[in-house]
Amino acid sequence: MISMDRVDSIRRKYRRGEPVAAIAREVGVSRDTVYKYARMEDLSPEPPKARRRRPSKMDRWAPLVDQWLTDDFRENRKQRHTAHRVWRRLVDECGADVSEQTVRRYVREARLRLGGGPGCFLDLDWPAGVAQVDFGHAAFVVRGTRREMPYFVASFPYSNVGLAQVFPGENAECVCQGLRNVFEFVGGVPTRVVFDNATGVGRRVCDRVRTTRLFEACSAHYGFEYRFCNPYSGHEKGSVENKVGTQRRNLFVPVPRVWDVDGYNERLLERSRDMSRKEHYRKGRPELELFEDDLAAMLALPARPFECVEYRRARADKKGKVRVDGRHWYSTSPECAGREMVVC
Repeated sequence: MISMDRVDSIRRKYRRGEPVAAIAREVGVSRDTVYKYARMEDLSPEPPKARRRRPSKMDRWAPLVDQWLTDDFRENRKQRHTAHRVWRRLVDECGADVSEQTVRRYVREARLRLGGGPGCFLDLDWPAGVAQVDFGHAAFVVRGTRREMPYFVASFPYSNVGLAQVFPGENAECVCQGLRNVFEFVGGVPTRVVFDNATGVGRRVCDRVRTTRLFEACSAHYGFEYRFCNPYSGHEKGSVENKVGTQRRNLFVPVPRVWDVDGYNERLLERSRDMSRKEHYRKGRPELELFEDDLAAMLALPARPFECVEYRRARADKKGKVRVDGRHWYSTSPECAGREMVVC
């Protein structure tokens, strides 16, 4: 199909009696094309032909996918199915013989019908051996009880590898334990760790961050440098911001049922690492291959692991309970009533 102005030029020249070969050379088309448009009797626009809908492999799975997407509206907006996760569940759980592109196309159309929209991501360049840390929140069913729990994410932006751990809180003990678990799993210590606005490891007072003694000891023990992002500056740690959402959608959908959190965390390290068995979205190399560069730039592990606990002296009341941090009460044995003890 050629442009209408070239068709008009062909017909004008042909009506003036110019040779067909000369018209073809001047307009840049074949002689057959000149004959076709010069002798065409009707150039009126043709009505579009009705398209017959061909059967799709998604027809069988459409009701199930629609149900998943509908159920997502009752969940945390950050813990919903992506098109990739829908495809993986169809293949792994249902044995569906359908391509990811077909599923993506259907999910896109279904979201327009049911509601929803695309997200956006930010690309940043970081050197090898640097990590970013942040917390996300997701729903879990722990020993039969549904609760929302934070999960710790350590992302290595050079390779786009991210590792996750689930904890009951976001205090310094959880951050240090998460770092220790990640360091021991990968067999090295990042040269620098970037945190989100002192999350869990201290308090920001004006322009300064006062870190806890436990975190300072952890940093000195492993030898890594640390830096804190400015408030409301997500662009300073775009890799981990993206990884928090990606891991929530892929690792915690549907809502996990957990009995032993420690055992779940051990498996979670491998599952989150296996998410990187793919090519880097921008560098054209496998992410786990790039992670080897991260490992080569890291520091060696110390001879002994860091004990992520904090000891305090407290006196039990008449019922054998002690107060920690001025708010939390912990029960001890009745024999400890009125006694001073060390709490960890």
